Amino acid sequence: MAVRRAEHQLYDFPHVLEDPIAPWIVAPEAAASMMAGWWTASLPVSRYLRAFVAVRSRYAEDQLARAIASGTTQYVILGAGLDTFPYRNPYPAHGLKVFEADHPDTQAWKRHRLSLTAIPVPANLTFVPIDFEQQSLDIELERAGFRLEEPAFFSCLGVTPYLANEVVMDTFKLIHSFCPANAIAFDYRLPRPHDALSERVARAGEPFKSSFEPEALANDLKQIGFRSVENPTTDQINALYFRNRLDGLRVRGRLGALMCAH
Repeated sequence: MAVRRAEHQLYDFPHVLEDPIAPWIVAPEAAASMMAGWWTASLPVSRYLRAFVAVRSRYAEDQLARAIASGTTQYVILGAGLDTFPYRNPYPAHGLKVFEADHPDTQAWKRHRLSLTAIPVPANLTFVPIDFEQQSLDIELERAGFRLEEPAFFSCLGVTPYLANEVVMDTFKLIHSFCPANAIAFDYRLPRPHDALSERVARAGEPFKSSFEPEALANDLKQIGFRSVENPTTDQINALYFRNRLDGLRVRGRLGALMCAH
């Protein structure tokens, strides 16, 4: 998915997501593949996936901006992977503290990539190594200096499809239990027949495990205690982020959906 964000910087103009660090943080072989296989980026499926990956990060960061404007000073990126927000953070004057929570092995690999590419790690970033199946999020966050009782914004991108439905909902319940003012932006998988993408991730050893109906998911989040749930449709996303483009880039179909619970 980091490669898709990097491709967006190289092939699409104007950018939906301004992420100049993405082309640098991906592994060298991935960067070489992008440059050599530029023609594949024009294929419809590649363009739709690239658009969705770019816009889900943009959507989460727009929601984060709203939270910061309301006084939030903590941001937790769950399953951070190669997310680059902490290294292009535009809110240093707001005192925003960022926490990257991810599996220890993945996080160690990312930190190695940061070192190799000389991307500086900002002082307001804290890495939180955590195995979500073996460790408790609240304990590990608090150990890293996160203030559980104070409002925070969370993002969870490209993660929920690989977790069982009940694990996803338990995570949302836990986040709301920290502080009622917390908010989270995330993407999720819509119910759909088994397809080529499902087969690909299954062969890679990370099969899809969950899917949600939008209305039912929104209702469940309100039952947890979130007061407001935003669930933009594909048409709304295109109208907001892909309007008047000359290249025709847009999201389409049922690759995934976005939601934010406040």
